Amino acid sequence: MSKKYFTVAEANQLLPMIREEIAALQQIRNEFRQKYLELTTYKKRHVQQAALDTQEEYIFKLESSMEFLEIQAKMHVNNIRNQGAQLKEIEPGLVDFPTIINGEEALLCWREGEEKITHYHGLYDGFAGRKKLE
Repeated sequence: MSKKYFTVAEANQLLPMIREEIAALQQIRNEFRQKYLELTTYKKRHVQQAALDTQEEYIFKLESSMEFLEIQAKMHVNNIRNQGAQLKEIEPGLVDFPTIINGEEALLCWREGEEKITHYHGLYDGFAGRKKLE
């Protein structure tokens, strides 16, 4: 698959979908953290007890639900990648879009909370190297 380059308008058109994917990923991450905490707490409390079928079943259900959340998260990440965008962070949402500026490869940069794309940075500059689009 060849690399896709975005215009600012093309990247902005994707933002509604990107926002939905980021929101879904944030929700999944929160659920995963909650289940992980529940699992580790449960295991600590029941480590001294003999392995009962009900305990093993409960642990299996928690671990299975966590695996399912992981599969869901991968699907949302792939939805972003399949558009040609690059997910950098989930919280806050941070997504880059490859572009060409002044004949050089660069990345249009969007951060959750921004209405539209107004910044870019070099390939190796990262968020700290953001510059305002002219």
